[in-house]
Amino acid sequence: MDAEPRSALIAAVDEARLVATASSFVDISSPTGSEQQMAECMRDTLEATGLAVSWQEVEDGRPNVVGRLEGSGGAPSLMFNGHMDTSYSGREPHLRSKPGFQPHAEVRDGHIWGLGISNMKGALACYVEAVRAIADAGLRLRGDVVIAAVVGEIEKTQWGEEFRGAQYRGYAAGSRYLATHGGIADYCILGEPTEQRVVLGHYGTMWARISTQGPFVHTAFSSGRLGENAIVRMHSVLADVLDWIPGWERRSAYGGIDGVVNVGATRAGAPWRVSRTPHQADLFLDIRVPPTMAMTAAREDFAALVRELRERHPDFGISSEVFVTAPGAQIAESHPLIAAIDAGHTQVFGATPARDTVRWFSDASALTRYGIETVNYGTSSGLPSVDGENLEIAGLRAMATVYALVAAEVCGVAP
Repeated sequence: MDAEPRSALIAAVDEARLVATASSFVDISSPTGSEQQMAECMRDTLEATGLAVSWQEVEDGRPNVVGRLEGSGGAPSLMFNGHMDTSYSGREPHLRSKPGFQPHAEVRDGHIWGLGISNMKGALACYVEAVRAIADAGLRLRGDVVIAAVVGEIEKTQWGEEFRGAQYRGYAAGSRYLATHGGIADYCILGEPTEQRVVLGHYGTMWARISTQGPFVHTAFSSGRLGENAIVRMHSVLADVLDWIPGWERRSAYGGIDGVVNVGATRAGAPWRVSRTPHQADLFLDIRVPPTMAMTAAREDFAALVRELRERHPDFGISSEVFVTAPGAQIAESHPLIAAIDAGHTQVFGATPARDTVRWFSDASALTRYGIETVNYGTSSGLPSVDGENLEIAGLRAMATVYALVAAEVCGVAP
Protein backbone atom coordinates (compact mmCIF):
# COMPACT_ATOMS: atom_id res chain seq x y z
CA MET A 1 0.00 0.00 0.00
CA ASP A 2 1.33 3.44 -0.96
CA ALA A 3 2.08 6.05 1.68
CA GLU A 4 -0.86 8.31 0.79
CA PRO A 5 -3.68 5.76 1.23
CA ARG A 6 -1.93 4.35 4.29
CA SER A 7 -1.87 7.80 5.90
CA ALA A 8 -5.49 8.37 4.95
CA LEU A 9 -6.46 5.05 6.50
CA ILE A 10 -4.68 5.78 9.79
CA ALA A 11 -6.24 9.24 9.98
CA ALA A 12 -9.72 7.82 9.35
CA VAL A 13 -9.81 5.83 12.60
CA ASP A 14 -12.20 7.77 14.85
CA GLU A 15 -11.56 7.29 18.57
CA ALA A 16 -14.83 8.85 19.76
CA ARG A 17 -16.83 6.67 17.39
CA LEU A 18 -14.90 3.61 18.50
CA VAL A 19 -15.53 4.31 22.19
CA ALA A 20 -19.23 4.85 21.54
CA THR A 21 -19.48 1.55 19.64
CA ALA A 22 -17.59 -0.41 22.28
CA SER A 23 -19.67 1.10 25.07
CA SER A 24 -22.93 0.27 23.29
CA PHE A 25 -21.83 -3.37 23.03
CA VAL A 26 -20.90 -3.59 26.72
CA ASP A 27 -24.27 -2.12 27.68
CA ILE A 28 -25.98 -5.25 26.34
CA SER A 29 -26.05 -8.25 28.65
CA SER A 30 -25.03 -11.35 26.71
CA PRO A 31 -23.88 -14.26 28.86
CA THR A 32 -23.49 -17.58 27.08
CA GLY A 33 -26.91 -18.74 25.89
CA SER A 34 -28.44 -15.23 25.84
CA GLU A 35 -26.79 -13.57 22.83
CA GLN A 36 -29.94 -12.57 20.90
CA GLN A 37 -30.01 -8.86 21.83
CA MET A 38 -26.29 -8.47 21.20
CA ALA A 39 -26.70 -10.18 17.82
CA GLU A 40 -29.47 -7.75 16.87
CA CYS A 41 -27.19 -4.84 17.78
CA MET A 42 -24.36 -6.33 15.69
CA ARG A 43 -26.70 -6.81 12.75
CA ASP A 44 -27.84 -3.20 12.85
CA THR A 45 -24.27 -1.94 13.29
CA LEU A 46 -22.87 -3.99 10.39
CA GLU A 47 -25.73 -3.01 8.08
CA ALA A 48 -25.23 0.67 8.93
CA THR A 49 -21.53 0.23 8.15
CA GLY A 50 -22.42 -0.95 4.65
CA LEU A 51 -21.78 -4.67 4.97
CA ALA A 52 -23.97 -7.41 3.54
CA VAL A 53 -25.26 -9.26 6.59
CA SER A 54 -26.12 -12.93 7.08
CA TRP A 55 -28.04 -14.21 10.09
CA GLN A 56 -27.14 -17.74 11.21
CA GLU A 57 -29.57 -19.23 13.72
CA VAL A 58 -27.25 -21.58 15.61
CA GLU A 59 -30.16 -22.45 17.89
CA ASP A 60 -33.29 -20.65 19.03
CA GLY A 61 -32.29 -17.22 20.35
CA ARG A 62 -28.61 -17.72 19.59
CA PRO A 63 -27.64 -16.35 16.17
CA ASN A 64 -24.25 -15.71 14.61
CA VAL A 65 -24.10 -12.45 12.65
CA VAL A 66 -21.81 -12.32 9.63
CA GLY A 67 -21.06 -9.12 7.72
CA ARG A 68 -19.18 -9.14 4.44
CA LEU A 69 -17.51 -6.19 2.72
CA GLU A 70 -17.24 -7.49 -0.81
CA GLY A 71 -14.02 -6.81 -2.67
CA SER A 72 -13.35 -6.47 -6.37
CA GLY A 73 -11.70 -9.91 -6.52
CA GLY A 74 -8.26 -11.35 -7.06
CA ALA A 75 -6.91 -11.30 -3.50
CA PRO A 76 -7.30 -13.30 -0.26
CA SER A 77 -10.23 -12.74 2.06
CA LEU A 78 -9.80 -11.85 5.72
CA MET A 79 -12.18 -12.63 8.57
CA PHE A 80 -12.31 -10.80 11.89
CA ASN A 81 -13.96 -13.19 14.33
CA GLY A 82 -15.21 -12.39 17.83
CA HIS A 83 -17.60 -13.95 20.32
CA MET A 84 -20.57 -12.08 21.70
CA ASP A 85 -21.01 -14.14 24.87
CA THR A 86 -19.47 -13.03 28.13
CA SER A 87 -17.91 -15.16 30.86
CA TYR A 88 -20.39 -13.95 33.47
CA SER A 89 -23.85 -12.41 33.66
CA GLY A 90 -23.07 -9.70 36.24
CA ARG A 91 -25.80 -11.11 38.47
CA GLU A 92 -23.39 -13.30 40.42
CA PRO A 93 -23.54 -12.19 44.08
CA HIS A 94 -19.76 -11.86 44.43
CA LEU A 95 -19.52 -9.67 41.30
CA ARG A 96 -22.40 -7.20 41.79
CA SER A 97 -20.27 -4.45 43.29
CA LYS A 98 -17.49 -4.67 40.69
CA PRO A 99 -17.88 -2.31 37.68
CA GLY A 100 -15.78 -4.41 35.34
CA PHE A 101 -18.08 -7.38 35.83
CA GLN A 102 -21.28 -5.47 35.05
CA PRO A 103 -22.95 -5.09 31.63
CA HIS A 104 -22.74 -1.30 31.87
CA ALA A 105 -19.93 0.65 30.22
CA GLU A 106 -18.10 3.20 32.33
CA VAL A 107 -15.52 5.49 30.71
CA ARG A 108 -12.98 6.96 33.13
CA ASP A 109 -9.26 7.63 33.37
CA GLY A 110 -8.66 6.71 29.74
CA HIS A 111 -10.25 3.26 30.10
CA ILE A 112 -13.57 1.60 29.34
CA TRP A 113 -14.81 -0.60 32.16
CA GLY A 114 -17.53 -3.19 31.83
CA LEU A 115 -18.34 -6.87 31.38
CA GLY A 116 -17.05 -8.18 28.07
CA ILE A 117 -15.01 -5.13 27.04
CA SER A 118 -11.82 -7.20 27.13
CA ASN A 119 -13.25 -10.60 26.24
CA MET A 120 -14.14 -9.56 23.64
CA LYS A 121 -16.59 -6.77 22.77
CA GLY A 122 -13.75 -4.29 22.48
CA ALA A 123 -12.36 -6.37 19.63
CA LEU A 124 -15.75 -6.46 17.91
CA ALA A 125 -15.84 -2.66 18.08
CA CYS A 126 -12.30 -2.49 16.64
CA TYR A 127 -13.36 -4.65 13.70
CA VAL A 128 -16.24 -2.33 12.94
CA GLU A 129 -14.06 0.76 13.24
CA ALA A 130 -11.44 -0.75 10.92
CA VAL A 131 -14.06 -1.28 8.21
CA ARG A 132 -15.48 2.21 8.76
CA ALA A 133 -11.97 3.66 8.41
CA ILE A 134 -11.46 1.79 5.13
CA ALA A 135 -14.67 3.30 3.79
CA ASP A 136 -13.93 6.80 5.12
CA ALA A 137 -10.46 6.70 3.55
CA GLY A 138 -12.10 6.03 0.19
CA LEU A 139 -10.40 2.66 -0.26
CA ARG A 140 -11.81 -0.28 -2.21
CA LEU A 141 -10.24 -3.62 -1.39
CA ARG A 142 -9.77 -6.54 -3.73
CA GLY A 143 -10.37 -9.34 -1.22
CA ASP A 144 -13.46 -9.63 0.96
CA VAL A 145 -13.41 -8.51 4.60
CA VAL A 146 -15.67 -10.55 6.88
CA ILE A 147 -16.77 -9.66 10.41
CA ALA A 148 -18.16 -12.70 12.22
CA ALA A 149 -19.83 -12.15 15.59
CA VAL A 150 -20.45 -15.59 17.05
CA VAL A 151 -22.19 -17.19 20.00
CA GLY A 152 -20.92 -19.73 22.47
CA GLU A 153 -17.14 -19.40 22.66
CA ILE A 154 -16.69 -19.25 26.43
CA GLU A 155 -15.23 -22.41 27.99
CA LYS A 156 -18.47 -24.02 29.18
CA THR A 157 -20.15 -27.32 28.43
CA GLN A 158 -23.17 -29.39 29.30
CA TRP A 159 -22.70 -32.21 31.77
CA GLY A 160 -25.00 -34.68 33.46
CA GLU A 161 -28.66 -34.06 34.16
CA GLU A 162 -28.33 -30.74 35.97
CA PHE A 163 -26.10 -28.68 33.70
CA ARG A 164 -28.05 -28.67 30.48
CA GLY A 165 -29.26 -25.89 28.23
CA ALA A 166 -28.03 -23.09 26.04
CA GLN A 167 -26.15 -21.39 28.88
CA TYR A 168 -23.74 -24.35 28.96
CA ARG A 169 -23.17 -24.69 25.21
CA GLY A 170 -19.88 -22.89 24.60
CA TYR A 171 -16.47 -24.12 23.46
CA ALA A 172 -16.68 -22.79 19.86
CA ALA A 173 -20.32 -23.77 19.32
CA GLY A 174 -20.88 -20.64 17.21
CA SER A 175 -17.69 -20.79 15.15
CA ARG A 176 -18.21 -24.46 14.32
CA TYR A 177 -21.64 -23.60 12.96
CA LEU A 178 -20.19 -20.54 11.22
CA ALA A 179 -17.67 -22.51 9.18
CA THR A 180 -20.19 -25.13 8.10
CA HIS A 181 -22.75 -22.56 6.96
CA GLY A 182 -20.81 -20.28 4.62
CA GLY A 183 -18.89 -18.19 7.15
CA ILE A 184 -15.45 -18.78 5.68
CA ALA A 185 -12.42 -16.81 4.58
CA ASP A 186 -8.81 -17.48 3.66
CA TYR A 187 -7.39 -16.03 6.87
CA CYS A 188 -8.75 -14.94 10.23
CA ILE A 189 -7.76 -12.67 13.10
CA LEU A 190 -9.24 -13.35 16.53
CA GLY A 191 -8.93 -10.23 18.66
CA GLU A 192 -8.74 -12.08 21.95
CA PRO A 193 -6.97 -10.09 24.69
CA THR A 194 -3.33 -11.00 24.00
CA GLU A 195 -1.65 -7.80 25.30
CA GLN A 196 -0.76 -6.86 21.70
CA ARG A 197 1.21 -10.10 21.27
CA VAL A 198 0.90 -12.46 18.31
CA VAL A 199 -0.17 -15.85 19.65
CA LEU A 200 1.38 -18.45 17.36
CA GLY A 201 -0.15 -21.35 19.25
CA HIS A 202 -2.61 -22.16 22.00
CA TYR A 203 -3.45 -25.27 23.95
CA GLY A 204 -6.65 -27.23 23.65
CA THR A 205 -8.32 -29.01 26.51
CA MET A 206 -9.75 -32.30 27.64
CA TRP A 207 -12.25 -32.31 30.49
CA ALA A 208 -12.50 -35.57 32.39
CA ARG A 209 -14.26 -37.11 35.38
CA ILE A 210 -12.97 -39.73 37.82
CA SER A 211 -15.44 -41.22 40.30
CA THR A 212 -15.32 -43.43 43.37
CA GLN A 213 -18.21 -45.48 44.76
CA GLY A 214 -19.29 -46.23 48.32
CA PRO A 215 -22.22 -47.70 50.25
CA PHE A 216 -25.32 -45.54 50.69
CA VAL A 217 -26.23 -45.84 54.39
CA HIS A 218 -27.62 -43.78 57.27
CA THR A 219 -25.08 -42.12 59.56
CA ALA A 220 -26.39 -44.20 62.47
CA PHE A 221 -25.25 -47.37 60.72
CA SER A 222 -21.96 -46.08 59.29
CA SER A 223 -19.80 -46.68 62.35
CA GLY A 224 -16.60 -48.48 61.44
CA ARG A 225 -17.15 -47.97 57.70
CA LEU A 226 -15.58 -44.52 57.21
CA GLY A 227 -12.94 -45.97 54.92
CA GLU A 228 -15.69 -47.11 52.53
CA ASN A 229 -17.13 -43.60 52.20
CA ALA A 230 -16.91 -42.43 48.57
CA ILE A 231 -15.51 -39.04 49.64
CA VAL A 232 -12.85 -40.61 51.85
CA ARG A 233 -11.93 -42.94 49.00
CA MET A 234 -11.64 -39.96 46.69
CA HIS A 235 -9.10 -38.48 49.11
CA SER A 236 -6.72 -41.32 48.25
CA VAL A 237 -7.49 -41.07 44.53
CA LEU A 238 -6.88 -37.33 44.51
CA ALA A 239 -3.46 -37.86 46.09
CA ASP A 240 -2.58 -40.24 43.24
CA VAL A 241 -3.87 -37.80 40.63
CA LEU A 242 -1.76 -35.02 42.13
CA ASP A 243 1.27 -37.30 41.79
CA TRP A 244 0.38 -37.87 38.09
CA ILE A 245 -0.06 -34.20 37.17
CA PRO A 246 3.63 -33.09 37.08
CA GLY A 247 4.51 -35.88 34.65
CA TRP A 248 1.64 -34.94 32.35
CA GLU A 249 2.65 -31.28 32.44
CA ARG A 250 6.16 -32.20 31.33
CA ARG A 251 4.92 -34.55 28.59
CA SER A 252 2.59 -31.86 27.24
CA ALA A 253 5.18 -29.07 27.04
CA TYR A 254 4.80 -26.90 23.92
CA GLY A 255 6.09 -23.56 22.70
CA GLY A 256 8.51 -23.17 25.59
CA ILE A 257 5.96 -23.74 28.37
CA ASP A 258 4.77 -26.80 30.27
CA GLY A 259 1.22 -28.05 30.11
CA VAL A 260 -1.15 -27.61 33.02
CA VAL A 261 -3.92 -29.54 34.78
CA ASN A 262 -6.58 -27.95 36.94
CA VAL A 263 -8.56 -29.80 39.59
CA GLY A 264 -11.67 -27.91 38.60
CA ALA A 265 -14.56 -29.37 40.60
CA THR A 266 -15.64 -32.03 43.07
CA ARG A 267 -19.14 -33.34 43.74
CA ALA A 268 -20.45 -35.74 46.35
CA GLY A 269 -23.37 -36.20 48.68
CA ALA A 270 -26.29 -33.88 49.41
CA PRO A 271 -25.90 -30.83 51.70
CA TRP A 272 -29.55 -31.10 52.63
CA ARG A 273 -29.11 -34.73 53.72
CA VAL A 274 -25.72 -35.28 55.27
CA SER A 275 -27.27 -38.03 57.36
CA ARG A 276 -26.51 -40.30 54.42
CA THR A 277 -23.16 -41.41 53.07
CA PRO A 278 -22.64 -40.48 49.39
CA HIS A 279 -22.95 -43.31 46.90
CA GLN A 280 -20.48 -41.56 44.55
CA ALA A 281 -17.81 -38.87 44.63
CA ASP A 282 -16.72 -37.13 41.42
CA LEU A 283 -13.46 -35.37 40.63
CA PHE A 284 -13.28 -33.16 37.52
CA LEU A 285 -10.03 -32.31 35.73
CA ASP A 286 -9.21 -29.73 33.07
CA ILE A 287 -6.25 -31.24 31.21
CA ARG A 288 -4.64 -28.82 28.75
CA VAL A 289 -3.45 -30.50 25.53
CA PRO A 290 -0.89 -28.95 23.13
CA PRO A 291 -1.86 -28.60 19.44
CA THR A 292 0.99 -30.93 18.52
CA MET A 293 -0.59 -33.82 20.45
CA ALA A 294 -3.49 -35.84 19.06
CA MET A 295 -6.49 -35.71 21.36
CA THR A 296 -6.68 -39.51 21.16
CA ALA A 297 -3.15 -39.69 22.56
CA ALA A 298 -4.15 -37.42 25.44
CA ARG A 299 -7.20 -39.56 26.11
CA GLU A 300 -5.08 -42.72 26.18
CA ASP A 301 -2.73 -41.09 28.70
CA PHE A 302 -5.73 -40.34 30.91
CA ALA A 303 -7.06 -43.88 30.40
CA ALA A 304 -3.72 -45.27 31.55
CA LEU A 305 -4.06 -43.19 34.73
CA VAL A 306 -7.53 -44.62 35.37
CA ARG A 307 -6.32 -48.19 34.83
CA GLU A 308 -3.54 -47.59 37.34
CA LEU A 309 -6.01 -46.18 39.87
CA ARG A 310 -8.24 -49.25 39.51
CA GLU A 311 -5.30 -51.57 40.06
CA ARG A 312 -4.21 -49.60 43.12
CA HIS A 313 -7.72 -49.31 44.59
CA PRO A 314 -9.68 -52.35 43.38
CA ASP A 315 -12.53 -51.88 45.90
CA PHE A 316 -13.23 -48.22 45.09
CA GLY A 317 -15.51 -48.84 42.09
CA ILE A 318 -13.57 -46.30 40.03
CA SER A 319 -15.22 -45.07 36.83
CA SER A 320 -14.27 -42.30 34.43
CA GLU A 321 -15.51 -40.16 31.56
CA VAL A 322 -14.05 -37.71 29.04
CA PHE A 323 -16.69 -35.12 28.17
CA VAL A 324 -14.82 -32.29 26.42
CA THR A 325 -12.22 -32.67 23.67
CA ALA A 326 -11.36 -29.25 22.22
CA PRO A 327 -8.06 -29.26 20.28
CA GLY A 328 -5.57 -26.43 20.28
CA ALA A 329 -4.41 -24.47 17.23
CA GLN A 330 -1.23 -23.01 15.80
CA ILE A 331 -0.08 -20.91 12.86
CA ALA A 332 3.34 -20.80 11.21
CA GLU A 333 5.67 -17.89 11.88
CA SER A 334 6.18 -17.66 8.10
CA HIS A 335 2.46 -17.22 7.31
CA PRO A 336 1.66 -14.10 5.24
CA LEU A 337 -0.95 -13.04 7.80
CA ILE A 338 1.81 -12.82 10.44
CA ALA A 339 3.89 -10.68 8.09
CA ALA A 340 0.93 -8.34 7.54
CA ILE A 341 0.36 -8.02 11.30
CA ASP A 342 4.05 -7.31 11.84
CA ALA A 343 3.94 -4.53 9.25
CA GLY A 344 0.77 -2.93 10.63
CA HIS A 345 1.86 -3.27 14.26
CA THR A 346 5.24 -1.71 13.48
CA GLN A 347 3.54 1.19 11.70
CA VAL A 348 1.40 1.91 14.77
CA PHE A 349 3.57 0.85 17.73
CA GLY A 350 7.04 1.43 16.29
CA ALA A 351 8.25 -2.17 16.73
CA THR A 352 7.22 -5.69 15.77
CA PRO A 353 4.88 -7.45 18.18
CA ALA A 354 6.15 -10.05 20.64
CA ARG A 355 5.20 -13.70 20.15
CA ASP A 356 3.37 -15.83 22.65
CA THR A 357 2.11 -19.33 23.38
CA VAL A 358 -0.91 -19.55 25.69
CA ARG A 359 -2.77 -22.24 27.57
CA TRP A 360 -6.24 -20.78 27.03
CA PHE A 361 -8.61 -22.01 24.32
CA SER A 362 -9.97 -19.98 21.41
CA ASP A 363 -12.20 -20.41 18.37
CA ALA A 364 -9.06 -20.84 16.27
CA SER A 365 -9.50 -24.48 17.27
CA ALA A 366 -12.62 -24.76 15.11
CA LEU A 367 -11.67 -22.37 12.31
CA THR A 368 -8.28 -23.89 11.50
CA ARG A 369 -9.89 -27.28 11.06
CA TYR A 370 -11.99 -25.86 8.24
CA GLY A 371 -8.91 -24.49 6.51
CA ILE A 372 -9.20 -20.93 7.84
CA GLU A 373 -5.67 -20.04 9.01
CA THR A 374 -6.21 -18.13 12.26
CA VAL A 375 -4.11 -16.07 14.65
CA ASN A 376 -5.01 -14.61 18.05
CA TYR A 377 -3.95 -10.98 18.26
CA GLY A 378 -5.69 -8.25 20.23
CA THR A 379 -5.34 -5.53 22.81
CA SER A 380 -5.62 -5.86 26.57
CA SER A 381 -4.61 -4.05 29.71
CA GLY A 382 -3.17 -7.07 31.46
CA LEU A 383 -5.30 -9.51 33.43
CA PRO A 384 -8.65 -8.20 34.71
CA SER A 385 -8.27 -6.34 37.98
CA VAL A 386 -10.20 -7.26 41.09
CA ASP A 387 -12.84 -4.84 39.79
CA GLY A 388 -13.19 -6.71 36.51
CA GLU A 389 -12.63 -6.10 32.82
CA ASN A 390 -11.29 -2.87 31.39
CA LEU A 391 -9.42 -1.70 28.28
CA GLU A 392 -7.28 1.33 27.68
CA ILE A 393 -8.89 3.53 25.03
CA ALA A 394 -5.54 4.32 23.42
CA GLY A 395 -4.94 0.60 23.02
CA LEU A 396 -8.33 0.13 21.40
CA ARG A 397 -7.65 2.88 18.89
CA ALA A 398 -4.20 1.52 18.11
CA MET A 399 -5.55 -1.99 17.56
CA ALA A 400 -8.37 -0.78 15.30
CA THR A 401 -5.74 1.02 13.26
CA VAL A 402 -3.60 -2.11 12.95
CA TYR A 403 -6.64 -4.14 11.91
CA ALA A 404 -7.43 -1.62 9.16
CA LEU A 405 -3.83 -1.73 7.91
CA VAL A 406 -3.76 -5.53 7.97
CA ALA A 407 -7.02 -5.74 6.01
CA ALA A 408 -5.65 -3.39 3.37
CA GLU A 409 -2.39 -5.36 3.19
CA VAL A 410 -3.94 -8.83 3.06
CA CYS A 411 -6.90 -8.02 0.85
CA GLY A 412 -5.08 -5.52 -1.34
CA VAL A 413 -6.19 -2.05 -2.37
CA ALA A 414 -7.96 -1.96 -5.73
CA PRO A 415 -6.99 0.76 -8.23
